[in-house]
Amino acid sequence: MTRQENPDSTSIISGCVKWFDPGKGFGFVLCDDGGPDILLHANVLRNFGQGSVVDGSTLTMVVQQSDRGLQAVEILALAPPSDMGEGPGLRDVEHYTAEEIAAKPILPARIKWFDKAKGFGFANVFGDRSDVFVHVEVLRRCGLSDLQAGEAIGMRLIDGQRGKMAIDLIGWEFACT
Repeated sequence: MTRQENPDSTSIISGCVKWFDPGKGFGFVLCDDGGPDILLHANVLRNFGQGSVVDGSTLTMVVQQSDRGLQAVEILALAPPSDMGEGPGLRDVEHYTAEEIAAKPILPARIKWFDKAKGFGFANVFGDRSDVFVHVEVLRRCGLSDLQAGEAIGMRLIDGQRGKMAIDLIGWEFACT
């Protein structure tokens, strides 16, 4: 079911992220049932534990009618696009199964810098000054579109050909639970 009405004038709706711009602090979601676009504000996304979301991701969210139209007030679930595995492959991560990735420990980290245009950046695991490579394809596979310097995240790592690299990223709030 993609839409459930609640008595407090909110609805639970499923939809697909049309676009989200972390720089602007908002984006829009298309409801699976059609209708007007739903405003997705960065604060709602942050409350879910993410600073960005990749276009095409599926969201289940609580929405309410505002003066300007439908607006997301809470995200209940988020899934990256189903075609995320089809981009240019990363040789270091291609042979890992979802089970092998999930078995790796989640480490607390902070983004050192990330340049979406270049397609990569670096992070540091708390207590370790060595750099961890973060590739844009890993972000996309995790349902993220961008990372900000100083952003706290949870990450799973592998030893790549050129050193430590992130194979999985999760919002810090979820890494702590």
